[in-house]
Amino acid sequence: MKIYRVGGSVRDELLGIAVKDRDWVVVGATPDELVARGFRSVGRDFPVFLHPRTHEEYALARTERKTAPGYRGFVVQADPGVTLEDDLQRRDLTINAMAIAEDGTLVDPYGGLADLRAGVLRHVGVAFAEDPVRILRLARFAARFEEFTVAPETMNLMREMVRAGEADALVAERVWQELSRGLMEARPSRMFEVLRACGALERVVPELDRLWGVPQPAGPHPEVDTGVHAMMVIDYAARTGASLCVRFAALVHDLGKGATPPAEWPRHIAHEERSVRLVEQLCERLRVPTECRDLARIVAREHGLVHRALELRAGTITKLLERVDYARRPRRLDSVLAACEADYRGRLGLESRPYPQAQRLRDAARAFASVDTAAIARAHADSPQRIRQALHEARTRAIAEALDESP
Repeated sequence: MKIYRVGGSVRDELLGIAVKDRDWVVVGATPDELVARGFRSVGRDFPVFLHPRTHEEYALARTERKTAPGYRGFVVQADPGVTLEDDLQRRDLTINAMAIAEDGTLVDPYGGLADLRAGVLRHVGVAFAEDPVRILRLARFAARFEEFTVAPETMNLMREMVRAGEADALVAERVWQELSRGLMEARPSRMFEVLRACGALERVVPELDRLWGVPQPAGPHPEVDTGVHAMMVIDYAARTGASLCVRFAALVHDLGKGATPPAEWPRHIAHEERSVRLVEQLCERLRVPTECRDLARIVAREHGLVHRALELRAGTITKLLERVDYARRPRRLDSVLAACEADYRGRLGLESRPYPQAQRLRDAARAFASVDTAAIARAHADSPQRIRQALHEARTRAIAEALDESP
């Protein structure tokens, strides 16, 4: 029996990045032997075991054979005769197909170290084409390692996979899993650039893919192209360390512009309503978590109004805060403002301009929250409709006073 550390921890160690999780491959052993040593079996599709003390994952060396379309159509072989090189050959990228032996020796049969030093994302072998999830994974790695390039032969292979319909076999859960991980990387735009370049974005997120080539007014949008703007917005959100939900809302806030008839370009009247419908459609298809869906829907609908916050009267601000459900979910406002600020600053040459709109709305929100809702509820206990009206009026007066204007 021989044990090797493999995969991402080896890659990250060679890059000088702190190693978070370590994976191990066991060669020349059977499941019974590992169980006898105290390992606990947890693998459903192939033999994976948890170490009795560290609880790290140890997998038996294995090979895979494609038997059906999609990422689930595999038959796994794991027995003492499978070598380390056999196991590494089935991995996605050369930089992930290296191992370190127990004596510290680097095992690199497929040139991973050279590609790591050259900054190249390259597939290990033909097995890459058997799993469409690897397209998404490579795109995610492009977002993480933003200086790396995709090997031309790997890009060509991914294009062939898309043409063969492999991307159509991806299931919603895996698409969202990989997209959400990519959104949390250093430069999310690179993930979408790679997916566009190989044709996969049109298959997995067509609502987003349609934004490229759609012009916007050059005044507020010096970058003009809506797709380019979307990428600038998501990268700005990433630079600020925004949460996943904020980054997703920033990504999809303008989907409706992709549905504007060309005759109406570059104006996009009522694109907010179209954006909301497309966000709902996308979230339902990819089974996006409720929190992310709700925030994305609000930002798509309200971002234009938030940008005009300096012009809004107290009554309009009250209605905005009511629609955001500030009374019950006060923290949501910060997320809305973070996504809107990313939209406002994700424009060519305008990344550093001030965004006082956010502070104005926060000041208004504090006034909104200062109203004694319990007292108003008691005063109008016989009429829920009157309670709502009285609350709205009281909140509007409080906001007007806070903003030093007549209600």
